[in-house]
Amino acid sequence: MFPCTHLYPDAGPPWQPRALYLATHPHSAVPALRDVIGAHKAVYSVPDEQVTATVDVGPWMEQKTAAVLAHRSEVTRGALPGLIAGLPPDARQRLFATEWYIRHATITAVSAQTELTA
Repeated sequence: MFPCTHLYPDAGPPWQPRALYLATHPHSAVPALRDVIGAHKAVYSVPDEQVTATVDVGPWMEQKTAAVLAHRSEVTRGALPGLIAGLPPDARQRLFATEWYIRHATITAVSAQTELTA
């Protein structure tokens, strides 16, 4: 039983999302990223066939870039936002106008366990 049901019994059961998407990069996108970030930075990617959603965010690139650049300490220390800041707008559009996601199975509530071997 969840703690919130004890505190707010009239609130009903806890809200559960129907889906959870994890951001990723497909292997096929890594070569273009390597050209920008260099071989020394880690790029975590998955086989292309594991990607379950591809989203064109090109129409919102101005807002996306502003959000990334709002992380000022990351920009100044040379992390990925700083590299993005140094790119010309056409390169940012080419590299970051598509986002990839993997649908992750949500976890349903389980009753409390009293044994770890059960």
